Amino acid sequence: MEEKKFYLTIPIFYANAELHLGHTYTLVLSDIIARYHRGIGDKTFFLAGSDEHGEKIVRAAQKEGLGPQAFVNNNVAKAQELMKKLAISNDAFIRTSDKESHWPGAQKLWKALEEAGDIYKGVYEGLYCVGCEAFITEKELVDGKCPHHDTAPDHIKEENYFFKLSKHAPELKRLLESSELKVTPQTRANEMIALFGGEGSEKTLADVSISRPEGSIPWGIPVPNDPGQLMYVWCDALSNYISALGYGREDETLFDTFWPADVQVLGKDIVRFHALLWPAMLLSAKLPLPKELLVHGFVTSGGKKMSKTLGNVLKPHDFIDGYGADALRYYLAREVTPTEDWDLTPEKFKEAYNANLANGLGNLVSRTLKMAEQYFGGQVTGSVATALPLRTRITEVSVVGDLAGLTVPYIITNDILPRYHAHMRAYEINKASDAVWELISSLDQYIADYEPFKLVKTDKDAAEKVIWSVLYGITEVADMITPLLPDTAAKIKALLGASEKEGERVFASHVPTEPLFMRKE
Repeated sequence: MEEKKFYLTIPIFYANAELHLGHTYTLVLSDIIARYHRGIGDKTFFLAGSDEHGEKIVRAAQKEGLGPQAFVNNNVAKAQELMKKLAISNDAFIRTSDKESHWPGAQKLWKALEEAGDIYKGVYEGLYCVGCEAFITEKELVDGKCPHHDTAPDHIKEENYFFKLSKHAPELKRLLESSELKVTPQTRANEMIALFGGEGSEKTLADVSISRPEGSIPWGIPVPNDPGQLMYVWCDALSNYISALGYGREDETLFDTFWPADVQVLGKDIVRFHALLWPAMLLSAKLPLPKELLVHGFVTSGGKKMSKTLGNVLKPHDFIDGYGADALRYYLAREVTPTEDWDLTPEKFKEAYNANLANGLGNLVSRTLKMAEQYFGGQVTGSVATALPLRTRITEVSVVGDLAGLTVPYIITNDILPRYHAHMRAYEINKASDAVWELISSLDQYIADYEPFKLVKTDKDAAEKVIWSVLYGITEVADMITPLLPDTAAKIKALLGASEKEGERVFASHVPTEPLFMRKE
């Protein structure tokens, strides 16, 4: 059977500052998805990168007394350090300042748009927000300022190249309405569809400027055959999704293998560029469109947007240094609904950590391994056929009749695992995580029902079957959390020491020298 491919991208991060919690969520969400698909055998390619051109970069570099390249190099190094701490498993990291890896693809795409007759020169006069790296209208302003950056836009008049976005509007509308271009959640697709107006409306998408004079932003990719113009940041940046695969270079094997993307993860503030401009450029270049755009929400702190003035800015390193990278990955995986905004405070984080990691997963593993060590010297052998039945009804099990004869292995394979995989495939990472903690709760209840610490005194064989069933369940927990908490999963598997022998599963376990998750008081 042919190996299935899976290509996932994230929006390349703008290299003007250190990555914040919003970026961190994008990274962790995407990494979980990529790790899951590798784990089920898909040939997976996970792309990350940095967007390094534009006027905002030049201004920020000047403030630091650095040249643009040195400035972005510093911020990219910090981003990659954070990614390493979070165990982000990207297969490539594309930089838009890379003249060998990125520029050829960006320029080839430009030429394809030009050959399609979709690029023309014109004069732009209007408002430009440096923070957004975008031209904006009077109607978008709030009290004369950009609503996203709270700064007054610049008024500019200059000769630029324009892309005929309007030409592709009818096809874009059709693709969005039919979900051939799938946008998750549907509400984001509806927002884009609304921009076209209702039935019979003459409203359409305006053509967009895709270059700026070199004198305005002397830091970017030259337009082919017109070095006096530089590619506007979005035309440059969006092409990273294909340039990273070799598009425009001599060897396009990766591009032929992985494009189109199976899912492109992005924040809700850049949906318009990804659901309208990017697909239109691909249509113009006669390239396949991505299969799905997964749009996630924003993070707030204490119900308010993070700001230095309010003193509520939270940094990823605050949580990594205090709790560990897997603790932050846990919170982002389970406590956040991917398509919605979410709120975080140090108090919420600590509460979730203590309840579900220290007292939940960590305590289950620790006490089970201690019983295995104390009663059986860490050597526990058993099989699915000899496992003892559950004594407590497990909720949401879709079977008929009394559950008294069902075992831990049955509950895992016939109920919890199918739901876990269904949620993971639908990118409902929080619901998949809930399934894992449902299993952890079931295992805790199994111990409470049988009380192996008492049973071992009267029926040691039965006590071994109980401990074996819990160890079996913990093995499944470790497998299920491998995409979510990779470091913790590896530690648990090492502690269990599981192996197969003559149709039985043998555990040669040992007690950890320190808790997986130290409770925070």
